[in-house]
Amino acid sequence: MDALRHGWPIRVGEGPVLLPVETAIAHGAKAEQLLISTARAETLRLTNQREAARGSDPVFIRSGAPVTLHEALAIADPSLDLQNPLKGPFLAEPLDREQDAITALELARIAGILPAFMVDASDAGELHRIEPGDLDIWSAPQNLGIATRARLPIAAQEDAEIIAFRSTNDLREHVALILGQADGDRPPLVRLHSECLTGDIFGSLKCDCGPQLDAALAAMSAEASQDGWGIVLYMRQEGRGIGLVNKLRAYRLQDEGFDTLEANRRLGLPEEARDFPLAARMLDLLGVSGVRLMTNNPEKVAALEEAGVTVLERVAHQLPANPHNLRYLETKRDKAGHLLR
Repeated sequence: MDALRHGWPIRVGEGPVLLPVETAIAHGAKAEQLLISTARAETLRLTNQREAARGSDPVFIRSGAPVTLHEALAIADPSLDLQNPLKGPFLAEPLDREQDAITALELARIAGILPAFMVDASDAGELHRIEPGDLDIWSAPQNLGIATRARLPIAAQEDAEIIAFRSTNDLREHVALILGQADGDRPPLVRLHSECLTGDIFGSLKCDCGPQLDAALAAMSAEASQDGWGIVLYMRQEGRGIGLVNKLRAYRLQDEGFDTLEANRRLGLPEEARDFPLAARMLDLLGVSGVRLMTNNPEKVAALEEAGVTVLERVAHQLPANPHNLRYLETKRDKAGHLLR
């Protein structure tokens, strides 16, 4: 992932050399073949070539002539579609090493860059190689441990504690905020909150993240006043796992009329990419096996239960809409299945 952010080429297993389109420093590189996701291929109207895209996420596309890095970026980045409406023609080609390609796109997502590569590009530069199984080892929840803990009086609750979690491999550090006194006989009120710089810090009106966090802290403070307790798991998974830069790219696409999920797909990224087993690992390290979960998302309940956490109660967590986030909330309800009125 460090190599991808620096713009260096990688090779996954025995697959071809892959040069990240967004960050590549080999400005003179050219390639006739690109690796993109099926979601991006749909935007380029290539998925009707079904022999090459039978439900697999990655797609190889071939141009009739070598594509420069500048041209490849216009193919990869949907925010440039209006400036570069004419692309191709391209031929979608079958994958011979599908898992290697899937791993490459997943690495790009975690690195926070566009999921697009030039394949066997000329003048690509120094090569960095990994095996597909390396990503599974890197992302295993068991890598996560408690790094430290401290008392943290906050506005919502002076009697609060913050606990930092760190993985041996991942530079993202997650935290748990505990309000009230932990009681093993009483299940805590728990909120899984994904980091949202724009909403949590700047008060963005495009989402409901900031108000949800504030309301969760207020509800947990009320629990603590009645001898209960609560836990906010603050997960460093910006943009439902696609990263800050790609989330802002999605915002730009929303300004063009696409909803949240459509914007992610145009970027070639998953609609949902958060790591819920990591949250389950955090709860396990805190000695919590059963929770009352503050969420409107049934998939979050199912994901936690699948990871071994007993969800004793789903606590609704809906807040009033505003003119800027109304469509966002409607999309959550109508397309993502959130239980919103």
